[in-house]
Amino acid sequence: MNAIKKRASRACLAWLGAIFCSQWITTAAWAVLPIEHWQAPSGAQVWLVHSPGIPMVDVHVAFDAGRRRDGPEHIGLAQAAALMSSKGVQASEGAPALDENALGEAWADLGASFGAEAGRDSFSYSLRSLTQPELLARAADLAARQMGQPSWPADVWSNERERWAASLREADTRPATVANKALVQALYGDHPYGYQVTPASLARIQPGDLQAWHQRLVLACRAKVSIVGALDRGQAQALVDRLLARLPKRSGADCAPLPPLADAPDLTAAQQLDLSFASAQAQVLLGHVGITRKDPDYLALLVGNHMLGGGGFTSRLTEEVREKRGLTYGVYSYFSPGLNRGAFAISLQTRPDQAAQALQVTRDTLARYVAEGPSEQELRAAKDFLIGSFALRLDSNRKLLGQVAELAWFDLPLNELEDWTARVQALTVEQVRSALQRHVHPERMVTVVLGAQP
Repeated sequence: MNAIKKRASRACLAWLGAIFCSQWITTAAWAVLPIEHWQAPSGAQVWLVHSPGIPMVDVHVAFDAGRRRDGPEHIGLAQAAALMSSKGVQASEGAPALDENALGEAWADLGASFGAEAGRDSFSYSLRSLTQPELLARAADLAARQMGQPSWPADVWSNERERWAASLREADTRPATVANKALVQALYGDHPYGYQVTPASLARIQPGDLQAWHQRLVLACRAKVSIVGALDRGQAQALVDRLLARLPKRSGADCAPLPPLADAPDLTAAQQLDLSFASAQAQVLLGHVGITRKDPDYLALLVGNHMLGGGGFTSRLTEEVREKRGLTYGVYSYFSPGLNRGAFAISLQTRPDQAAQALQVTRDTLARYVAEGPSEQELRAAKDFLIGSFALRLDSNRKLLGQVAELAWFDLPLNELEDWTARVQALTVEQVRSALQRHVHPERMVTVVLGAQP
C-alpha cells in the first residue's frame, strides 16, 4: 500500500506541474476538441474527449434511474441509493467487505475520488483518477465494486434516514422551502417531476428496496459513459469494461430503454396561492411548465431568459423591480429543461408590505417583454456576454466533462459544443421573440406569495 501511495504522490506532482505548464493553452482550444462516440460490447454508450494535457481522467456514468423513476410509493429512492453508495461494499472474489471508513481510506490511498448523485432524470457515478496504469486499474476496480456490489447496510441506512428526515423537517421551517414546495405541487401535482421527499416517504424505503432498484435500473447495457482525459479510444474502452464489470448483466428486451414518461399538462388558467408565514421577507414565485432540453427553441430561450432575468444586473426584471423601484435585492428567472418539460419560473424576495407591488411590476415587465421581445441592443449585449463566457464552461477537464455528459444524456449532436457560439450569434430579435411567445405564458401562471402582509 505504501508503494501505491508513493506512485500516487509522484503522479500527482506530475499532474500539478502539468496544470501550471498548461495555463498558456487558449480557451478556444477546448471548444474544438473532437468527441468520439461508440457502443461498447456491453451495450453501454460511450462518449470520449481525448485531452492529453494532464495525466488525469474524469468519468461520468449515467443511468435512467433518477428521481422521476422512484415511483409514488418510494419517493426519495434514487437519492437514498446515492447516499448509501459510499457506505459499504460486499466481499467479493477474495476481497474483503469494506465499510464507509475503509472505502474512504482506499480512495485516499489511490489519490482518486468517486461519488454518486441522483438528479431529477438520471442517477450517476463520477470518477476522477490519475492515468498512471496501475493506479487507474485499481481505481476502476474499486469503483466497479462500489457501483456493482453495494452492501446497503441496514443499520447505517436507519441512521442516515433519521438524519435526512430531521433535515427535511428543519427545511420546512424556512419560507423559501415552503414556497418552492407549493409551486412544484401546483405545477406538477402527481407527475414524477413533482415528487418531493418527506419523512414519511423515507420511512417506507428499506434496504431491500434499494437492492431491487439497483438490480432493475443500474444496468451496464443502459449506461451512458462520458470520459474526458488522457486516454485514447482503446484505453477508454478498457476502462469502461472494467468499470461496468460488476453491474447486473442483461441482454435483449431487458436492455430496451425504459418507457418514456408523459409530460405534465399545461395550465389552463392563472392561479394564485397566498400563504401565511411569519417571516421578515415575503417570497414571490411565478411559474408554469416549460420545455424539454431537446426543444428546438432551447437556445433562443436561453438567450431570451438571460435578458429577462437570468443575466443578473443587466436583466429587465432587475432593472424594473430592483434598480428603478428598490423592491428587492434580487429577482431571477430561469428554465429547468429535462427529458420531460421542466418549469419556467421567476423568483424574488421583498418586504411583506411591498409584495403586491413587486408582484405587479414583475407581471407587467414579463408581459411587456414577451409581447415586444428584446431590443437589438439588448440582444447584442447578451450575445457578447454569453459567447465571451462560453469558454469558461470548457476550461478544465471536469467542466468539459459536464458539457459532454449533458450532450450524451440528451442525445444531442456531437458538434453541439463546436457550433454553439455560431448558433447564438445567428439568433435574431424575431427568433427570440417568437420562441418566448410560444413558450412563456404570462396569462396562465401559478403565483405563490408567502408571508405578505394581508
